[in-house]
Amino acid sequence: MPRFSIIVPSHGVAGRLFLALDSVLGQSFGDFELIPVCDAPGSPAADVVAGYAERDCRVAPVHAPATAGLAGARNTGMRAALGDWVLFLDGDDVLVPGALAALDARLRETGDVDVLYFEHERTPWWTGEPTNPAALLLARAPGGVFAPRDATGLTGVQLPAWSAAYRRVFLLDQELAFPDGHFTDVGFGGLVVLCAERLAVLRQVVVRHLLRRQGSRLNLPGEHHFELLDQVELVLARAAEQGLSEKRRGPLFEQLFAAVLKTAAHPRRLPRGRRAFFRRASGLHRRHRPVGFRVPGGSVGVQHRLLARGAYAAFRALRGANQAAVKVASSVPRPRGLRTRLRYRLQLRRRLDQNLAVYCAYWGRGYTCNPAAIHAKARELAPHLRSVFLVEADAVDSVPGDVEYAVIGSRTYWDVLARAKYLINNANFADAVVKRRGSVHLSTQHGTPLKKMGADQATYPVVAAATGSFARLLARVDRWDYNLTSNRHSTQMWESAYPAAHETLEYGYPRNDAYYTSTAADVARVRRELGVPEGKKALLYAPTHRDHATGFETSLDLDALCEEIGDEFVVLLRAHYFYDRGGARGTGRVIDVTGHRSSEDVCLAADALITDYSSIMFDYANLDRPIVVYADDWEVYREVRGVYFDLMEAPPGRVARTPGELAAVFRDGSWADAEARALRAAFRERFCQFDDGQAAERVVRRVLLGEPPEAVPPVIPLAERVPAPAATTLVRN
Repeated sequence: MPRFSIIVPSHGVAGRLFLALDSVLGQSFGDFELIPVCDAPGSPAADVVAGYAERDCRVAPVHAPATAGLAGARNTGMRAALGDWVLFLDGDDVLVPGALAALDARLRETGDVDVLYFEHERTPWWTGEPTNPAALLLARAPGGVFAPRDATGLTGVQLPAWSAAYRRVFLLDQELAFPDGHFTDVGFGGLVVLCAERLAVLRQVVVRHLLRRQGSRLNLPGEHHFELLDQVELVLARAAEQGLSEKRRGPLFEQLFAAVLKTAAHPRRLPRGRRAFFRRASGLHRRHRPVGFRVPGGSVGVQHRLLARGAYAAFRALRGANQAAVKVASSVPRPRGLRTRLRYRLQLRRRLDQNLAVYCAYWGRGYTCNPAAIHAKARELAPHLRSVFLVEADAVDSVPGDVEYAVIGSRTYWDVLARAKYLINNANFADAVVKRRGSVHLSTQHGTPLKKMGADQATYPVVAAATGSFARLLARVDRWDYNLTSNRHSTQMWESAYPAAHETLEYGYPRNDAYYTSTAADVARVRRELGVPEGKKALLYAPTHRDHATGFETSLDLDALCEEIGDEFVVLLRAHYFYDRGGARGTGRVIDVTGHRSSEDVCLAADALITDYSSIMFDYANLDRPIVVYADDWEVYREVRGVYFDLMEAPPGRVARTPGELAAVFRDGSWADAEARALRAAFRERFCQFDDGQAAERVVRRVLLGEPPEAVPPVIPLAERVPAPAATTLVRN
């Protein structure tokens, strides 16, 4: 029987779950079982946990449906626990080093207490000093083992469940479980102290709690705040049943109603039903107010009196509802030009156009990428929608003749942005764009992340300087309702890079549908358009940009490479889109395709890919054609840019570190041999999870047509997919 059972609910924290698990498994005290609670097998968190369970027998995952909420997850974990002591840890929190050893030592001093409370540290997700809110509360408790009556201020309702260790037999004997619904820590914490006989404290930080950027889910607006009253009523009713002394009921009542008054006085938490909330809270206040209870001083005392009297109008006046108007005024958009600002503000007052969808790709570079693929599928499946593509003035020629567009910065541009129900982008809309209530913003992304992105770039000075204000970046991210991913790796990394409250859609990238829907005739057509000589093998060279360099430059001499590898090959050069300036760089057997509108077409035309660290490798892998990584500056790139995994340890094919090595893999045929195929197969298994030719349809049905998740086409298993055929046979003559 282990000393500790550590229960870790994991819903919605897959991107940071490894922090919690590593903090437990790295403890110097090893007598424990770790019980991650996952939504279901195959969920993002379950995939993370499965790897840990394979490596460490102390990891014993269990499953609870997401609909059961936090309470259901914790209760499921408790039912599976076998340890002497039960600990709870949120999936994005960590145990500090030496935590379990400190708990074990303290419990050996105290003996079998029912509950051992300890301190925790709240750490801001970005900037600011950590705080220890439990320290003051626990400082007032006796130093040894004590009964709850000897520390009446320790009621349990002010401390989260993960700030204590619970004797498992005590929980079983008292049939204690987390009450359903939100604010479950309030109910559980209060019931625990009402049932406990022996308590103790450890005046030491055990858990480091990461404050989420988007804040606690409990503080978001919604009717779930009524469930706080359910928890308050549950605890106070149990206290009444037990005949709790007035000495103990007073602090319990005051602490519970401190939370109630905080919600009642916060207009944004209850957009509807504030009067009903106040009325029910008033009834609870009158019914359970202890005899001789003295209200606190100041404005809180006034709120207590108004609540006891049921004086809602006076309470509402007291809280100063005009703050909402100030907030609205501060959000006035700032497009350039006074006339434009006024026009945009006027359009924002009009009703949303429920049948208007606005698309943009790469900050207006043209009709391309995921937004273009979704747009095309929407015209087929949702023809009732008016679709407008946003482009810069110099990209108008990229828009097909039958596609409606608006030039960025024009009056039409601001008009459609103000009134569109649906806004789809593979990057972000301008800072001045307002997220209207009822609008739906979809971020499609434009690649799988190898390099660090978003907030994860902050610790890399060169990249951070180029990125600009992270606060402004994340304000744009806050507008997203949905974020699209093409594999489970992306799901986890986007959660870290773009912390916000949007929903992740694991539907695949719509632009990659072409890799499964294109035919041999399509491949032949594209090769003719690009000028690939018939019978030649086309090698696509697509390097990424370097944050520490200016302009496009490569240490690879492509003409020399062509001479080295033989005349059966030609090279398609596609520089990063940052460097697309319309000028051709190709000569002879090097064909510059940088300016070609569709990267999907270029990939279809290529018999193999040569790249460094570009995300194009993840897309190209869908074609199941050879990939060679040219990593001449991997160490520098990794140090300056930051990466999410070691590409050298898990490449999609052969790796070359010098021009000579690169030429050699094509001369000797190893670019397409059995080992290269094995590396590619493992890479595809990891990164081609959701791309199957139906991603655009899934997005249109779920986002634009509002169909439920179960109605969208399921992802076709990787083994059953048939990629577009290559133009040439992949063996060396």
